[in-house]
Amino acid sequence: MRISTNSAYVDFLKNLSTADTRAHKTMDQLSSMKEVSKSSEDPLAVSKIMNFNVAIDRNETQALEIKDSISWSNSQDSVLASVSNSMLRIRNLIQSSANATNSTDELAANKAEIQQNIEGIVEALNTNYDGRYLFAGDKTTEPPFAVQKDANGETIGISYNGSNVNLPREIADGVTVNLVTDGNLLMHQQGGNDLNTFFNKVMTAFKNDDRTAFAGDLMKEADVYRDNFVNVRTKIGSVYNRLQAASDRNAAENLNLKEGLSNRQDVDVTEKYMEFQNQMLAYKATMSMGTKIMQTTILDYVR
Repeated sequence: MRISTNSAYVDFLKNLSTADTRAHKTMDQLSSMKEVSKSSEDPLAVSKIMNFNVAIDRNETQALEIKDSISWSNSQDSVLASVSNSMLRIRNLIQSSANATNSTDELAANKAEIQQNIEGIVEALNTNYDGRYLFAGDKTTEPPFAVQKDANGETIGISYNGSNVNLPREIADGVTVNLVTDGNLLMHQQGGNDLNTFFNKVMTAFKNDDRTAFAGDLMKEADVYRDNFVNVRTKIGSVYNRLQAASDRNAAENLNLKEGLSNRQDVDVTEKYMEFQNQMLAYKATMSMGTKIMQTTILDYVR
């Protein structure tokens, strides 16, 4: 049975085009190190690759949020450690002032040091991280605490001007953690009293030389407010521990996502090179057969 020359040419050109297309595709994959470079090649694979990239971007954004929140919590812990030390010093000065043998000058020195500690507490609580105040609620651009002074310019207390909310941070899809930013917690309002009322009472006791007050309620209140700072610090510590755990999970998830993306997108160089070699053999074989077909003349059919 004879096959027309035109049919042979058509089959040859079709096979040659197919072999050339396959070899070029494999060569492009080897040069780009990617399985697909455009959606038309494999729409399903490209869709999955895009989903992986979106998930990785979201995961890395959450990682930055977690890292920022951990640094924020560390800064808060350092601030409250300093404030707790100042409150302990104030408590010791109150205890010292209760001594009936103290002279007027010694009381004046204790008062001045307590005032310095009050101002130091305000300065510490107004610490900001990356331009944002740590204990201002959601009013992070304004100093939340202020020193209260009397008509003579004497330090007598402390006020809070921030909001009474904690800032939420997204640490995973659908998961948020609240940073302890409500500075009003540090004022420890209870029964109408707060830290400002306590400092006012201390300064009033100095003004009236009321050593009975120093020996009684003021020492107890100093312990209460100092314990409150410790309690808030403990809350911040629990948030920090949760953030650390979230950071570990985030890092593990990031590795899994990148591995999944690599499996979908990256080329196995060894396997792909062997595939390319086989395709080139097929291409050369097709070219060789084509050369023989192209040389056929009518004389080959009349022998």
